[in-house]
Amino acid sequence: MKKFIVATLGGTLAGVIATTQFVGPLLAQEAQSKTSVYEQLDLFGDIFERIRAQYVEEVDEKDLIEAAINGMLTSLDPHSSYLSPDDAADMRVQTRGEFGGLGIEVTQEDGFVKVVSPIDDTPAMEAGIEAGDFITHVDGDSVLGLTLDEAVELMRGPVGSEIVITVVREGEAEPFDVTIVRDTITLTAVRSRTEGETVVLRITTFNEQTYPNLEEGIAKQIEAAGGIDNVNGFVVDLRNNPGGLLTQAIKVSDAFLEKGEIVSTRGRQPEDGERYNATVGDLAQGKPLVVLINGGSASASEIVAGALQDHRRAIVVGTKSFGKGSVQTVMPLRGDSGMRLTTARYYTPSGRSIQALGVSPDIVVQQPRRDPNAETEEEETPTTRSEADLRGALNNDSLSEDEIRQIEEDRAKAEAAAALREEDYQLAYAIDILKGYSTLLPSK
Repeated sequence: MKKFIVATLGGTLAGVIATTQFVGPLLAQEAQSKTSVYEQLDLFGDIFERIRAQYVEEVDEKDLIEAAINGMLTSLDPHSSYLSPDDAADMRVQTRGEFGGLGIEVTQEDGFVKVVSPIDDTPAMEAGIEAGDFITHVDGDSVLGLTLDEAVELMRGPVGSEIVITVVREGEAEPFDVTIVRDTITLTAVRSRTEGETVVLRITTFNEQTYPNLEEGIAKQIEAAGGIDNVNGFVVDLRNNPGGLLTQAIKVSDAFLEKGEIVSTRGRQPEDGERYNATVGDLAQGKPLVVLINGGSASASEIVAGALQDHRRAIVVGTKSFGKGSVQTVMPLRGDSGMRLTTARYYTPSGRSIQALGVSPDIVVQQPRRDPNAETEEEETPTTRSEADLRGALNNDSLSEDEIRQIEEDRAKAEAAAALREEDYQLAYAIDILKGYSTLLPSK
């Protein structure tokens, strides 16, 4: 018994000694880590003071600090960044999808602002601004030397205010002024149209207008077709859609799903994870779906494509998507600034992450590139003659006039589809898939 007691006590003592020896280095390591952080912060302070005192030109202290903060965030990943007050305001404008302006999509070329296209039903369109126009002055001030953001900021302003822009247009001998009254510009996130019996939904971005635009577009096209029975399916075109709001991606996915998980997010801590599920209701009323994607489809676009693919609700056609599988949270900071910080990864319903891998289409369809060196004039199609062209040919006595008219209408649709293949091969391919569906499905 004495031996047993001694052994037990010895074990306890050894445990105490071992614990002391283990905790001691841990505490020392933690203290050393804190000391190292403080030393690095002191180093930052030293460098900041030397720049402020000895740099060849006087520097703005605020700009230096903002650059340091941005450098810290951008070192984490490509999507984390600091938002200055102006950048934060611009981002809020983009996500709302409404702002006071002219209504033009612009780029920069040779230092001047070039109009990519005027937006439909906007002041710029009504004033006669055309694609390819160069804007050289805004209210008499030259835009040469300004960044594109700075030039765009000059053109934005309160609704109802007047602006004079100087335009250089090819074919016009001299620059000319155009006076435009700013108005509220609503970015159309979804454009809908019908090709044959297929409704095409082109989603260009995920902002606060996306789901309302989608819902309205689907209802409008179904009504124009004379009811859902006259629609053979829907194409959801997400090509070159860079993403946007996670909430809108969830709503768009939910628009075509009756139940099940849409997406899940997992952060650094297990308790930070969230799951988003579909609710009852399918705007497409069970009709077949084809989703179009390409290398420019990213983030929110990939959430939609992945959810509809995993639930086998849609056939995904095109090329591999971009592969951005992370979630950014915008956090407000003092002075109206903010930061965009990557806080989670997202996963499709099957549990796959698309980070760096992208969504793989069910059917890979490349968009043929036009050869810029190809002849613009097509060779003349040889004239073909049919039996009906022969003099004295017999009439078809097996079909009524209505049946013949229907055949001619179907032939016209087929020719229109062939023309679409020349314009947009991937979209034509998607529409052909839905035609195949409608042919195989039993008629009601």
